[in-house]
Amino acid sequence: MERKLPALLLLFLIAFALPSFSQDLYCRVQVSHPQIQTSDNSIFQNLQQAITDFLNNRKWTNDVFAPQERIEANFVITVSEWDGNNRFKASAQIQSYRPVYGTSYNSLVFTVNDENWDFIYSEQKPIEFAPTGQNENLSLLLAFYANIIAGIDYDTFSNQGGSRFFLRAQNIVNQAQNNGSTGWRSFENTRNRYWLAENLLNTELKPIRELMYIYHHQGLDTFFENMPQGRSLLLENLDLLRQANRNRPSSMLLQLFFTAKSDELTNILKQAAPGERSKAINLLVEIDPSNAEKYRSANMDQAGSAFSGQ
Repeated sequence: MERKLPALLLLFLIAFALPSFSQDLYCRVQVSHPQIQTSDNSIFQNLQQAITDFLNNRKWTNDVFAPQERIEANFVITVSEWDGNNRFKASAQIQSYRPVYGTSYNSLVFTVNDENWDFIYSEQKPIEFAPTGQNENLSLLLAFYANIIAGIDYDTFSNQGGSRFFLRAQNIVNQAQNNGSTGWRSFENTRNRYWLAENLLNTELKPIRELMYIYHHQGLDTFFENMPQGRSLLLENLDLLRQANRNRPSSMLLQLFFTAKSDELTNILKQAAPGERSKAINLLVEIDPSNAEKYRSANMDQAGSAFSGQ
């Protein structure tokens, strides 16, 4: 099932055509410049507002979202160089979240640190994006991550539900191949925007996307009604990660999964039955050795959990 409003509410909204219900994303944007000394911060404040407006005031999906249903994300953009005019060099920490049914808990589903944000921004010119036209690098960066965020969110509500957004992200990668900016090409490194889009559409890594649906919709969303059953289903299906790792060892997508989920998984393990906890820990230690001590700590500290079902 895709991320949709109840039918009656959807009809009501369409009938009254309320524009405030049209946006899909709710992005909090922060632009900082700790290395740049200037007495006038207006350029950075205007950049922050322009990015916020671009992300939050566009339609990225075909569905209708109520304000409280919009996909939540954070963009923390740190400018390291500015030529005093319109050229910027920055890094961006991007995160997105997904609510868990029946709780006040928001689950971190995506987090990435992109070190290569080189772009031009003019205060007099709004940020624009044409899916099939020529675009500035800033609009390509923002549209790329907007589609990645939407696609990952849709993947958590239906199996492979985000594919059309990942295809759009891949099209943006193709557009950017000759724009001279770093982060878009396959040969630069194995952890950039090219490989993120490639991994999300690669059939060898489909098990990770399958798990995203099982983990969130069939697992976390059922904790409110039956936590032991939902937790067991979630932990049993972690073997999908092993399948993906065998297909493409140490892929970017697998590493991003653990970056987002290692703390949450540790909390889930703490309240699992001893047998299923040990099995899951052994699997996680095998395929995510960098967080091995974190997972093993679940055997020692079993008090408390992020999932109370309240």
